[in-house]
Amino acid sequence: MNFKNVFGYFGLGLAFALSSTVTASAQNLQSVSNYSQAHEDLLASQSHILDQIKVDEVQEFATKLYEDLEPESDVFSICWESEHVDAYAGSGIAIPDKQDIDVSDYCMPCSSNVITSNYGYRRRFGRMHKGIDLRAQVGDTVRAAFDGKIRLTKYERRGYGYYVVMRHENGMETVYGHLSRFLVKPNDYVKAGDPIALSGNTGRSTGPHLHFETRFMGYAINPTAIFDFKNRTTHTDVYTFNKNTYKRSRNYAPSSYASSGKVYHKIRRGDSLSKIARRYGTTVSKLCALNGISRNSTIREGRKLRVR
Repeated sequence: MNFKNVFGYFGLGLAFALSSTVTASAQNLQSVSNYSQAHEDLLASQSHILDQIKVDEVQEFATKLYEDLEPESDVFSICWESEHVDAYAGSGIAIPDKQDIDVSDYCMPCSSNVITSNYGYRRRFGRMHKGIDLRAQVGDTVRAAFDGKIRLTKYERRGYGYYVVMRHENGMETVYGHLSRFLVKPNDYVKAGDPIALSGNTGRSTGPHLHFETRFMGYAINPTAIFDFKNRTTHTDVYTFNKNTYKRSRNYAPSSYASSGKVYHKIRRGDSLSKIARRYGTTVSKLCALNGISRNSTIREGRKLRVR
């Protein structure tokens, strides 16, 4: 074998391999350089990140996102599990001496506005009557006085008979006694004016009627301190609970009044034809006919609307 030729071929192959390696390395370096330049160009073309994301905007968005996920109000948790009409008795919770209570969004508990027995001490029975009795026939619709949740539906043979206790958004509770039938169950949420029961003559009762109580943290307020039953309205939009005066009735100038046998309602903020009709035990159609208006008519605050 000619070793000279072998070494010649080997040298030529080595030179070719080295040349290829150098060329590839140069190409790789050029590729990296090109990539780095392209990356720099891309970054340079983008807007500053702070121009795209604003901290205030993110916080505002998060606030709106979780607005509907707020925990339920304490009004429906504190002393909620009590099986007694006075849920706060023995709880040790401090009751404020005074408290303003919004009673503007209300409904009369039944269609009758005739009080057959007033709030106060009953000498012949030797006990306190902690509500009022309203004239009602067995099977009349009983409605929620304010928005809220049903806390109790129970039976008491020697007292309320079938009764409902409802706690309201405004912190009050109302009691509806001597019922014949429940239309709701505990923890149901109902709006002012929604049917909750049918009136009756159950329990310690001498005849069909609705026993109605208004309470604040266990204190049985005289319902006539809040409601003007004769005129089917509340005395004021805000009732101020006071430990010294909660047993007394009030006789403020009503929002509605009678004249020559006709009954009028003074329109207040938030009133609608349907709300007014519920309060006076009538229909929207009758209101429209009495006042020469249509269902789509605008009713203005401060004006008078004939209801009877």
